[in-house]
Amino acid sequence: MLALFLGLVIVAIALAVVGVTVSGVTFLLAIGIVVFLADVLFLGVGLGRRRGTRPSR
Repeated sequence: MLALFLGLVIVAIALAVVGVTVSGVTFLLAIGIVVFLADVLFLGVGLGRRRGTRPSR
């Protein structure tokens, strides 16, 4: 799960960099931001589910 998170973060950063540097494709910046936010939400939901499965001591 962490590998998926890191992979999506790298993709989001790459899209944002291309969107900022290349003229005419600024929509890639928006797509990169959306992918990053979705990735952070995905990680938060995944960690939230994990906490409930631990046995109590």
